[in-house]
Amino acid sequence: MEASTAATADSRTATRTDGAATRPAAATRPAAPPLTERQEARRRRILQASTELASRGGFDAVQMREVAEASQVALGTLYRYFPSKIHLLVATMRDQLEHMHGTLRKRPPAGGTAAERVTETLMRAFRALQREPLLADAMVRALIFADRGASAEVDLVSRRTTAVILDAMGREDPTDEELSAVRVIEHTWHSALITWLSGRASIDRVRADVETACRLIDLASAEG
Repeated sequence: MEASTAATADSRTATRTDGAATRPAAATRPAAPPLTERQEARRRRILQASTELASRGGFDAVQMREVAEASQVALGTLYRYFPSKIHLLVATMRDQLEHMHGTLRKRPPAGGTAAERVTETLMRAFRALQREPLLADAMVRALIFADRGASAEVDLVSRRTTAVILDAMGREDPTDEELSAVRVIEHTWHSALITWLSGRASIDRVRADVETACRLIDLASAEG
């Protein structure tokens, strides 16, 4: 379900995530073979079970044995798909972002400028997470706890977030300056989400921080 913008974001961020040219991710990590229809259906059941358990009980409620039982797969099979609870919850966040991305494409954000559209997009995403605070907390905690073993899954979440922002900007071929601005916006959004979940920031504060970060888009576009 990747669109051209998402593909562009994946390839550009894979080579410039640290601001310098590096080899594309595909050159250092072989692509996993595509899932069969049956495997994909099994994966969907696992992610759905993870989402439901996290929505009801948060991070601690997502136990691999319970996920296996709820998704009707063997525990060993579950571990072949997701080596740990952290891998599973990070994949759950990617799944939620993909769903949101599809919704945004059907109902694009309003706004006269790229900065306004990105702000509206991220606040819509924030409001969706706000409706499921236990799920949001579980996914964010997984991102925080993820180590190098889950770096591939975390990278996919970042790439999807980048694709969402670039779609809102209306940019299929972003400049280095724009990608740098997008990274700062992503960091700000994630930080704002963490501070809100911990009760240290109001919704108004979150929006103000996101709006401030999104102004970098106009500056980056002017420089480009």
